[in-house]
Amino acid sequence: MILNFPILSATIWFPIVGGLWVICSSRQVGHTFARWNSLFFAVTTFLLSMLLWYGFDTSTADMQYGELFPWIGAFGIDYAIGVDGIALPLILLTTFTTVLVVLAGWVVIEDRFGMYMGAFLILEGFMIGVFCSLDAILFYIFWEAMLIPMFLIIGIWGGPERVYATIKFFLYTFMGSVFMLVALLYIYSKSGSFSISSMHDAVLSLSEQKWIFFAFLLAFAVKIPMWPVHTWLPDAHVEAPTGGSVILAAVMLKMGGYGFLRFSLPITPDAAAALDWLMISLSLIAIVYIGFVALVQQDMKKLIAYSSISHMGFVTLGFFVAFQVAGATGDLSQSAMGIEGGMIQMISHGFISGALFLCVGVLYDRIHSRQIKDYGGVANTMPTFAAFMMLFAMANSGLPGTSGFVGEFLVILTAFKANVWYAVLAAMTLILGAAYTLWMYKRVVFGGVGNPEIANLKDIDGREKLIFSALAITVLVFGVWPAPLFDIMGASVDQLVDQMFRSKLL
Repeated sequence: MILNFPILSATIWFPIVGGLWVICSSRQVGHTFARWNSLFFAVTTFLLSMLLWYGFDTSTADMQYGELFPWIGAFGIDYAIGVDGIALPLILLTTFTTVLVVLAGWVVIEDRFGMYMGAFLILEGFMIGVFCSLDAILFYIFWEAMLIPMFLIIGIWGGPERVYATIKFFLYTFMGSVFMLVALLYIYSKSGSFSISSMHDAVLSLSEQKWIFFAFLLAFAVKIPMWPVHTWLPDAHVEAPTGGSVILAAVMLKMGGYGFLRFSLPITPDAAAALDWLMISLSLIAIVYIGFVALVQQDMKKLIAYSSISHMGFVTLGFFVAFQVAGATGDLSQSAMGIEGGMIQMISHGFISGALFLCVGVLYDRIHSRQIKDYGGVANTMPTFAAFMMLFAMANSGLPGTSGFVGEFLVILTAFKANVWYAVLAAMTLILGAAYTLWMYKRVVFGGVGNPEIANLKDIDGREKLIFSALAITVLVFGVWPAPLFDIMGASVDQLVDQMFRSKLL
């Protein structure tokens, strides 16, 4: 707490209450008041998260801003929340992105505007709750609850095939989560507590750890998503409204990576070490194979969606190559570098993928097409937009000086110390990423004006410039000065590495 104020609870529940208020009041107050209401709740939540950062002690790995209240006493379930250096950057990413989503839908959404904005605010609170939960059941409730507003966002404001996309999205993610719940209940039977920190200390045999690891894998691999359970993501992105695609790519995919860090690696470290070859293989397949799949896409949204799957392969590669690099070098600091690289990649991908989906949204709002062939020569009529899109395309390609380079470089460097072929295959994404991203950019932005609609385009307005400027500054700042992120996560990652290499076998 700050000055005896439960700031963490406020950060979770303020946007949820705000979202309900916006939904309930929008019919009476109209679109204009609903817009400003939504922006107020989103900006205030972002400022609350900045207070968390301001008061955060980077020298300790302990959970901070902790709150603990008995909830369901018969089963030892508590309302327990707190943040460490792993959770805090993801909370900041969530609150920052939500502000941009509210601004992006400011004039674009006309149908049931209050419901649209309210759904995003409620979703924001649930996502923050996932990152803050220190009780396994509380975590699971937030994890499942966030499916509801996203289901509605895609299902109501999505494209022509939105019903198919929402059902596929819900079934994939919900079914994976059922296995996670079974695993949590089993660990509870061994540890006697739903406290996540107590679960970290549970003593399990290697066989038990493997079963639990696979149960977690089914939940977290779907959420990332990893190959071969990735097929729901392109459909969801294509049918989702722009704001839904931004939140899906920028935040919701990161929850799978967060789940590995919070549950799989510290609770089942011996199983993770024994199965690191499997996770590394799946990660490399995602990086290389999905990169080739992105090359042949004709729909801009689908191309960026496949790009997300490929880039998220770097995240899991960094997490699990840490085991092999420790065995090869005997230096746990090298393992920590791989995990930090994966974390940086998650944060950077959130900014870059969100920016690219917003770029596609700007074009779609004007032309009502996502097909690359329908564009050409956009730079002639939208030069400012073309400049911003070029920056984000370069960042997506891993250009040094942008945030897209930092995480990928650390993961490749760590992979090289484990096995040179891991690094060679991982580095393929720099080539493939440049190929499919710049190919898309060239066909959309450069050349002669493709059709009369392109000739009549108007460049981005002040609201859109504000959104893109905020993202551009973030991408560049963390590209040349990533030290604040390393400072926040350093102590927590070191503690996680100690847990990963502390055998828990019976």
